[in-house]
Amino acid sequence: MNFRDYLTKIFLSENRSSLHDGATAAWPICLGYIPIGLALGVLAQQTGLPWWAVAMMSILVFAGSAQFICVAMLAVGASFPAIIFTTLVVNLRHTLMSSALAVYLPGVNRRFLSLFAYGITDESFAVNMTRFRNEVWDRWRALTLNHIANLVWILATITGALVGQLVPQGAFGIDYALTGMFICLLVLQLNGRIYIITGLLAALISVYWYVLIPGDSYIVGASICAATLGYFLQRYHRRIK
Repeated sequence: MNFRDYLTKIFLSENRSSLHDGATAAWPICLGYIPIGLALGVLAQQTGLPWWAVAMMSILVFAGSAQFICVAMLAVGASFPAIIFTTLVVNLRHTLMSSALAVYLPGVNRRFLSLFAYGITDESFAVNMTRFRNEVWDRWRALTLNHIANLVWILATITGALVGQLVPQGAFGIDYALTGMFICLLVLQLNGRIYIITGLLAALISVYWYVLIPGDSYIVGASICAATLGYFLQRYHRRIK
């Protein structure tokens, strides 16, 4: 199913409620995407990316955390293979999210699934899973939610990149926004002792890796090592309980 068929389906009189319900569910996500997208656009522009490159990144990638990581690595002069591999590792979670949502999309054709999968993010996944479990929710409502959020994210990042041309370097604390973003993401993940230990391990490994091994592989290496150690710590903790 192509995009034209999707729009035709949505705007049929019997499916107008899909558009309304999907938009109603999407607006809280959109409110969160606007400030984060603006910040990403400003940071990307100040890193040297033109607005059209920011637009292409949001259209082709549509993954906020991966885009922030890409901008941060570009700012420190990381190599393209390191950026690609790092963002791949970060986005592997989408495989698990897609697998979980597939349970609610049995017998759906591959064209629809491709269009649907493109719009999956952490936020849309959480809302769609909750709606699928707790109320009447179908693939059209879920698809509408995904792509309204997608459109808002694209517009927010482009706007940020254009506005960023008018913002002096370092003004309003913009240069700290990237660091603050990742600190916030880290704190939200610290839901227990094992998560705190894993975060500390990642910090220690990255510092030692950076000092001992030349290049920019310390980001990927520390992430993989800390995640692996955290996994085994969690298994050991469950075994002794």
